[in-house]
Amino acid sequence: MTENWIIGVLREREAGVKATELCRRHGISDATFYKWKSKFGGLGVCEVRRLRSLEEENS
Repeated sequence: MTENWIIGVLREREAGVKATELCRRHGISDATFYKWKSKFGGLGVCEVRRLRSLEEENS
């Protein structure tokens, strides 16, 4: 999953699409969606890329 895609899904939710509909439409589990929401909610694409980069660096 790309950063753009994840942020796009989260923005759809902010626009009012129900989480269950998003999960069905994009083929992701509810758990995955809520994990992304808690981790990336409110961040932009650049910030998500930076966060992922730091996580990979620390692994």
